[in-house]
Amino acid sequence: MRWLAILLALTLVGCSTRLGKDGRTETDYGVKYLAKTEVDRMADTTRRETVDGLLLIADKLYKRNPREWKKGGSVSREAAVERLRQRQTGSWPEFNGLREGQAASLAFSESYTGDRVAALVFGLLNMVDAAYEYKEEFFILDSLDERRLYNSARNMEVAVWKLGNDKTAKGELYLLANELDPNNRNLSFEREFGRVMGLLDLMAKVVADRNGRGLSRLTQGVVTTIFLPVRFF
Repeated sequence: MRWLAILLALTLVGCSTRLGKDGRTETDYGVKYLAKTEVDRMADTTRRETVDGLLLIADKLYKRNPREWKKGGSVSREAAVERLRQRQTGSWPEFNGLREGQAASLAFSESYTGDRVAALVFGLLNMVDAAYEYKEEFFILDSLDERRLYNSARNMEVAVWKLGNDKTAKGELYLLANELDPNNRNLSFEREFGRVMGLLDLMAKVVADRNGRGLSRLTQGVVTTIFLPVRFF
């Protein structure tokens, strides 16, 4: 009888409740929830939301720069975004093995003739993958480094700055993003990047607290010019 009570208690702990599409709460029961802490569940959520946010940015960039997905050989804008979603299993010969900041920087290189949106977002997604230890789900024994998460957040600031300031020799922006026309302002890119930064900064603070460490912000001059390393920490 005692074992039955213990089993019932463990079952209740190992459950997850969410809001269903019909507005009702739905509860999933599974052993895997026994091996998750609140921080693990937060890591699952913030990683998923961060990746989805960057893919949304990619879709928006393709809408404003349709020539880019065509240069990448995709049959449609949606296919180009899906290729980025499947980045970890796909082949990217156009980047010659470059990842993270080096790949993202290709988007702002005069000599690069490939899909600039793919280069930028592929590099940013690589940074997030590295910050989350290339895992999609986290459990009790998994660990994260707050510095990787922090640097990933700062690199989103770098991307925003480059999108608004890096120009070709002809004085044209490499990629069109925010629309600053007073009659048709559109700052959706900046807002979505801000949301992604907020998720990464929040996770960095949570991990730093769990690891018993603090975070100090770098100077603004550094974060607006170069992509910071992530996987080398």
